[in-house]
Amino acid sequence: SDLLDVIASEDRLMPHLHLSLQSGDDLILKRMKRRHSRKDAIAFCAQVRRLRPDITLGADIIAGFPTETEEMFSRSEDLVEECDLTFLHVFPYSKRPGTPAARMPQVAGGEIRERAKRLRSAGEAALQRRLAAEAGATRQVLIESATQGRTEHFLPVAVSGETQDAVMALAIKGHDGSRLTV
Repeated sequence: SDLLDVIASEDRLMPHLHLSLQSGDDLILKRMKRRHSRKDAIAFCAQVRRLRPDITLGADIIAGFPTETEEMFSRSEDLVEECDLTFLHVFPYSKRPGTPAARMPQVAGGEIRERAKRLRSAGEAALQRRLAAEAGATRQVLIESATQGRTEHFLPVAVSGETQDAVMALAIKGHDGSRLTV
């Protein structure tokens, strides 16, 4: 509740959170020893959006954790939309010797790569939707380099000739497929 209070009331907290969701399937989450459920993740994202409607959410998701079926994986794919995630860090599962997961039935390597590819594609589509929705907005942009900055929502912005380390209000005209344009 303290975190939610800060999200709702502290303007210095940028409207971007990156969550360690890992999976959208309850059994996989249990096997990962995670302390949240799919329902918890969806409820948390909805609560954060009620408190701060403009927030951008990202998440870590693992594809191909041992015992993951296609049906289990589809729940992770669906989570991208259900939680309205913009940024995905997709990790194909890789076996680590000595871990409990290493002793579980493994998903075939080709299937892991295909699932990771599908998740990355869902993440790219989500990012494209968010970039397109920013056209016409004015955003505070932290200039990181001579060619790029980031909005308070962590969205990348193509810039040119701006002063590095400055924060500037910039009008967003559109996007080039990967970054906002001004």
